[in-house]
Amino acid sequence: MTVTPITLEQMYRFPVKGLSQEPVTAVTLSAGEGMPGDRLFGFARYNSGFDPENPQPLPKENFVVLLNEAGLAGLQTRFDSATQTLSIATHDQSRRFDMRDAAEKVDAASFLSDVLHLSDPELPGFVSSAPHRFTDVSVISPAMMNAISVLNLASVRAFEAQIGEAVHPARFRANLVIDGVPAYAELEGVGALFTLGSVTFRIISRTKRCAATEVNPETAERDLKVPYLLRKHLGHMDMGVYVEVVEGGDLRRGDVGSYPR
Repeated sequence: MTVTPITLEQMYRFPVKGLSQEPVTAVTLSAGEGMPGDRLFGFARYNSGFDPENPQPLPKENFVVLLNEAGLAGLQTRFDSATQTLSIATHDQSRRFDMRDAAEKVDAASFLSDVLHLSDPELPGFVSSAPHRFTDVSVISPAMMNAISVLNLASVRAFEAQIGEAVHPARFRANLVIDGVPAYAELEGVGALFTLGSVTFRIISRTKRCAATEVNPETAERDLKVPYLLRKHLGHMDMGVYVEVVEGGDLRRGDVGSYPR
């Protein structure tokens, strides 16, 4: 078996489901566990059915997410996990909320509802129940709840060339962004092992894309029918893969590794 060198170009976590990505420079990953601090919080919509005392995986539509609210891409948010302070900035205002305080959680939900023009009969609720994660694929299995999403930049470049349009990698909201793997090779690699730094990963599934990827992360406009174009040019709607951590370790942006060919 031959291998090709790969590089970890970017690393992100999404502390609050649906809100802004936050760049990560270094992280320690553990076998069977997900990205630390990733999607442990979310704004559950009215009547979502989420019970923090008995957390169960729910469809993404039950939360305030890009799939339904393109305006989320126009917000700059940051969540401090240590202090549970949520900062939300729009083009003309900025607010900070202490999400440990019940009244401020309501204020944050009200602010979010106002700027997004939500039409729900009640405000969304800020929810969490760690170690429960609000990953899109949590509905598949407990193991998939801890899956880490990986995007191959070569695949994005190939897709751009096929459709004749620029495609920002941030559309795909991946945890790990890699380069060096041949375009689309990762989609055929389910079950394969690869390394980055001291960490070994296994590809466990392809990532089927939804209408959330239609939203331009820079303009907050739905300007590119990504799922349709994937199906048109590739015969499927997959871009990127989900992986599990097989052997944990420290991982830093810029780390190199190997991918089987």
